[in-house]
Amino acid sequence: MTTARSLRRRRGALTVSALAALGLLAAVPAQGMTIHHHLGGTGVHALVAGGGGDNGDDQEEADEIAEGAAQYAEARTSPGVVAPGAYGAAWASLQRLPRTGGDWTHVTRLPYDSDDPRYRDYDSNSSGGMGLVTGRTAALAADDSGDVWAASAGGGVWRSRSGGGHWQPISDALPAQASGALTLDGKGRLWYGTGESSTNSDAYLGSGVYLLDDPVHGKFEPGDRVGGTELESTAIHELRIHGDRIWAATTEGLWSHSLKNKRGAWTLEYAPNPDYLPGHPLANDPASAYKNIVSDVAFDPKDPSKVVAAVGWRSGDSYNGFFSRGADGSWTRLTSLGDLPTDPYEIGTVTFAASADGSRYYAIDQSPNGINGVSGDPLAGIFVSRSGSPFGPWTKIADPDTLVAAGSQAGEPGGQSWYDQFLQVDPTNPDHVYAGLEEVFETKDGGASWTTPGPYWNFYLPCWSIDPTKQTGDCSQTTHPDQHAVAVGTVHGTPVLFVGNDGGIYRRPVAGSAGADGHATDWTSLNDGTIDALQYYSVGVGKDLANGGLVVTGGLQDNGQSILRGGDTVMGSNFGGDGGRTLTDPANGCNMAAEYVYLEINVTQNCAANNGLGAPTTYNVPPPDNKTSEARFIAPFVADAKTPNLWIAGGRHVWAQTQGYAIRSSAQWSSLFDLGQGHTATAVASSGGKVYAAWCGPCNSTGFQRGLAVGNADGSGWQQLTLPANVPSRYLSDVQIDPNDGSHVYLVVNGFSRAWNEGPGAGVGHLYESRDGGQSWTDISANLPDVPGDSLVLLPNGGLALGTDLGVLYRAPHRASWQVVGELPAVAVDQLLLGPDGKLYAATHGRGIWSFPVKKLDW
Repeated sequence: MTTARSLRRRRGALTVSALAALGLLAAVPAQGMTIHHHLGGTGVHALVAGGGGDNGDDQEEADEIAEGAAQYAEARTSPGVVAPGAYGAAWASLQRLPRTGGDWTHVTRLPYDSDDPRYRDYDSNSSGGMGLVTGRTAALAADDSGDVWAASAGGGVWRSRSGGGHWQPISDALPAQASGALTLDGKGRLWYGTGESSTNSDAYLGSGVYLLDDPVHGKFEPGDRVGGTELESTAIHELRIHGDRIWAATTEGLWSHSLKNKRGAWTLEYAPNPDYLPGHPLANDPASAYKNIVSDVAFDPKDPSKVVAAVGWRSGDSYNGFFSRGADGSWTRLTSLGDLPTDPYEIGTVTFAASADGSRYYAIDQSPNGINGVSGDPLAGIFVSRSGSPFGPWTKIADPDTLVAAGSQAGEPGGQSWYDQFLQVDPTNPDHVYAGLEEVFETKDGGASWTTPGPYWNFYLPCWSIDPTKQTGDCSQTTHPDQHAVAVGTVHGTPVLFVGNDGGIYRRPVAGSAGADGHATDWTSLNDGTIDALQYYSVGVGKDLANGGLVVTGGLQDNGQSILRGGDTVMGSNFGGDGGRTLTDPANGCNMAAEYVYLEINVTQNCAANNGLGAPTTYNVPPPDNKTSEARFIAPFVADAKTPNLWIAGGRHVWAQTQGYAIRSSAQWSSLFDLGQGHTATAVASSGGKVYAAWCGPCNSTGFQRGLAVGNADGSGWQQLTLPANVPSRYLSDVQIDPNDGSHVYLVVNGFSRAWNEGPGAGVGHLYESRDGGQSWTDISANLPDVPGDSLVLLPNGGLALGTDLGVLYRAPHRASWQVVGELPAVAVDQLLLGPDGKLYAATHGRGIWSFPVKKLDW
């Protein structure tokens, strides 16, 4: 029982979220943003080649992470290279559209308990010890007055005046909500670097750096941007203050700006391969994503003119290395640093941390050779320079073996160090250091000995118990895995450590307590529900027959499947792993199917409510494509619009089963149609037994193909349609069938038009309509912004609602033009769904689930 649960967690989620290709796009970028650097390509495949070291589960997990990243990118970039400015132009276009009346309601703005004792079935991770969670936290800052700021991966910046909790969003007015870095300067001003730097599959680029003069009371506005457009379309790894300048380590080089004001352009301090920068000769080369990455910068406390930049792509490149700036402004590769590697293929993602007194510099280094399976471990090590200078000499003070011996529960500490990194020195003690990888590690003697105050989870520990009356037995709460952010502040006079990870924000005293095993006994989750940064891929809604009201559920990046029932004040988690697509019975919301990844579908008919002590109430029923990995990472499956027990799923094959939620075996699926070698379904739809399946393959820019097949659920009449030239050769993200006419079909197209995409056949539209079963198509995009389309709902009034990477749009019946639906935070809407209560539900990737009353639209 424990093994099954733990394997599920290990393979899929706590770390499948973890990542593989460089971050993708700007969630809501300003003019000039680009996604042309984020195609996956050879960098991703290089990562896939290694990744897992000696641990078989870790290898499988790393492969899944890499593939998921590449696929998320492909949908938005194929068939070619997307030029700078695409999202910025779309955002500007969106602002010019009229808006409907009515307001969105924030459905999931309440606590989400990953250890909810109501849901301890065998596919749940409840009792792992993470407690209350939210979405991925990318950056943190804290002061000595109990104020703390958290920057979420896709949901902007949040402020707490009480040391964590009672959070308020303070960046909703900005055109980008993807976060990379936060730092406070000596005047108490808050600097915010947009564009997530964790290089995972669902990361987005940003619109630059912003400065908030009064972060205790104020909110960010577009006019707070520092400099011009120089840092648009980048991800900010770190913001470091040195002297009278702030330095930004980005995916497009190392930049600096005066601290004195916001005006004036950023100065490009160093780019190792400037020809690949935007506006330069090789900017459109797919490899440009990996050619100018700077992960951090360090300064010699005894000679402020001496600067060291950590440069390089995590999967390795000949330009990777540590570079120093000379007196003449030129940059030179460092070749002698003691234990700190100088081989380009032993230097990947790097994080520096200096002690407050200038006596120590620390560094984490991730090894490209390690993740590529060439030699060594993915984590090259943790290092210290006891001279206090980033020029060394450096001494290794920890490696994976050291951390295993320190009480790690991760299997291979640092196996995901390209994704999981933070480093923090206690401001009052240069030998007291915290290192974040998958777990939180601590040394109090400069690296001579280590402990693991934040273990991966409580499973496998002797203190663990699934019994809900014991919660997690004698185990103390731990943090969610996959660490990204850290800060030290003061709360009520006590120095406090804050950490941010894939589950949100946690804290404990700097002088914290721990058990004999070194695991902390005093972590507190700060994810009280007022911060909803949850990253949904899907949403499901059905009636709650037992409690009244509704069951609202959805699949989440790295946080399983959330479930909210009628009368609940706390959401629970009834499935673990990454949450993919969701299917919920509108008439009985406890009938649900939840996808992990690759069509690994699990069903329950009681909401998966179980104390874990009895028989399982969930069933693993994937179609056979799941076993051969011929399905997409987040793969489509739906119920027939007229025959709810008929389900259609898509991998390489189009599959059908007729048992509905009563299915208990994978053998109950039957193959309707083979889409073809190398082809895999991107969207499926079924109404009255008429089935459409959109596909791609190859799905990346090289040789990209897409298509649409149609047939019947009994296996008859299947054919590949020849899509006419006016339908773009881009990723087909959704298909919807008119319930009154199976030949009346809508097709949603992702990616950008040929105005931005240089690939062959990129086309111009985002929404197409056919009235003859797909033989001919009409572009009905009209005044839609040129932005990736994600999900379409056919409304009862004959209108259309379209979810995009920039929000939700509405076309009234018998109209051609589009309106923006209400006011949503500036995040992508991965799925729209019409609930049984007559409301439109939006699953956003960074700000939770929202609902909107359809009757408020212009009927």
